[in-house]
Amino acid sequence: MDNKEASEAIDALSLTASSSNPSISTSQMRLEEKFKIVRSIGEECIQEDELMNLLAKKPQPVCYDGFEPSGRMHIAQGVLKALNVNKLTSAGCKVKIWIADWFAQLNNKMGGDLKKIEVVGQYLIEIWKAVGMNLEGGHVEFLWSSKEINSRAHEYWPLVMDIARRNKLPRILRCCQIMGRSEQDELTAAQIFYPCMQCADIFFLKADICQLGMDQRKVNVLAREYCDDIKRKNKPIILSHHMLPGLQEGQEKMSKSDPSSSIYMEDEEAEVNLKIKKAFCPPKVVEKNPCLEYIKYIVLPWFNEFKLERSAENGGDKTYKNFEELAADYESGNLHPADLKPALSKAINKILQPVRDHFKNDQKAKDLMKRVKSFKVTR
Repeated sequence: MDNKEASEAIDALSLTASSSNPSISTSQMRLEEKFKIVRSIGEECIQEDELMNLLAKKPQPVCYDGFEPSGRMHIAQGVLKALNVNKLTSAGCKVKIWIADWFAQLNNKMGGDLKKIEVVGQYLIEIWKAVGMNLEGGHVEFLWSSKEINSRAHEYWPLVMDIARRNKLPRILRCCQIMGRSEQDELTAAQIFYPCMQCADIFFLKADICQLGMDQRKVNVLAREYCDDIKRKNKPIILSHHMLPGLQEGQEKMSKSDPSSSIYMEDEEAEVNLKIKKAFCPPKVVEKNPCLEYIKYIVLPWFNEFKLERSAENGGDKTYKNFEELAADYESGNLHPADLKPALSKAINKILQPVRDHFKNDQKAKDLMKRVKSFKVTR
C-alpha cells in the first residue's frame, strides 16, 4: 500500500463522513460553549485549534473510547467515564465505546478466555446504565471489537498491516504503556501487535476525537504520526483525561487488581467508608492527595458542590462550589482530614447507590456480578 492508496483507504473511513442531525438543543449551542464542554474532558488536548475547527464544521463529531473487559470496575472507569461521555453527548458528539474483547485476550486478561471476557464486558455495560450514562437517542454506541473486525475484516487488517509496516519495533514498544506494561516487560508477540491494532481502531471507527486516559496518549500520537506518513491532513484530535490515583500513598493510578487501591462500582456503603477512612490524606497537603482528587474530578463535577458536615466547634457546616476554595482551606488547616473523609464517603456512596440497587434488583445484573466476582483477575 503506497501513501496515496493508504490515504484513500483511510478517507473511505472518513473523519468527515456525514452524521445524523444533532438535537435542537445542541444545534443551538454556541461554538465557544461546545468547545469549552468538549475541551474540559482533557487534561491535555492535541490540538485545540483542530478541535475548534472540527466543532465548527461537523455537526456530530465521533468520539472514540475503549476498554478491555478485564475485571471489576472501579470509580475511575465507571463514574469518570460516565461524566465524560455525558459531557460529550451534551455538546452534540457521538460516542463510540469500543469493547475491546480481542484486545483483552491478546493481553491475557481473564486468562485469555474470551467467554469470560464477554461476561465482564456485559457487566461493565450494566454498570454504566445504572450509574447514569446517558444512552438515550443513540448518541452512545457500544461496539464489540471481535464482531466489528470480523464483519469488516477486508477494511481492518490491511490498515493494521500498513501501520505495522511503517513503524519500527522500538516505536511500537514505546506504546506498551497502553496495556499496563512497560518496555522492560517480557512481552508476547500478541502484545507487540496490540498497539498497531489499537492505532487502526481510531480510523476503523471513523473517530474525530480520541477520548482516553493519559496512559493511552502514546498510541494516539502514533495515529497522528501515521497520518503524517500517509500525507493525510485530517488527524484524530487527542483528548487525554486525568488518571485518578489509587487510595494509598504513591499509587499514581487506581488499580482494579488491588482492592486497597480501588473503590469498586458495586462496593457496599461500609466498604467505601472503610477504604476512604484508610486512604492516604495527609493534613495540609493538597499535592498527590487522592481524597482531594476524588472531590475535584468526581464529586464536584457530579453534584456541582461538596457538602461538609462538622460540629460548630470545628467550624460548622460548609458547602464548597469550587475546588480552589476547598484546596485553600485544606492547605491552611481550616479543613481537616477527619471532617473531609466522612463527607467524601457520603458523596461517593450517593453516586454509587443506584448501581447497588440495580445489581440487587435486576436478576441479569446480579448473575453477571456473581460470575465476574468468581473470575480470577490476571495481569
